[in-house]
Amino acid sequence: MKSTQLLEQIRETNLSYILLAQQLIREDKAEALVRLGIDENTAELLDQLTTSQVLRIAGSNVLMCNMRFEGDKLWGLLSNHSKDRSITGIHAAILMAGNLNEVAA
Repeated sequence: MKSTQLLEQIRETNLSYILLAQQLIREDKAEALVRLGIDENTAELLDQLTTSQVLRIAGSNVLMCNMRFEGDKLWGLLSNHSKDRSITGIHAAILMAGNLNEVAA
């Protein structure tokens, strides 16, 4: 993949992420904090961005979102294709919530 294509995909991902984050925050702020793994101050900032600010931030060649999932156990649960996916999904959500508490502390 050429570097120009990669940078364009990063910019598109940034724009999608910011727009999704704003939508989640406006619909249910408490749920957005957990789903996005952000704190309340960041949520306020994202919610108050103007269109031109969103476009300027999204145009960066630095990826704005990051992978919050670290560790083999969590990735194993998320990629598990067992019969009872609801239980593994719940288990993964519990582990992710614990990770969020560590970040907030």
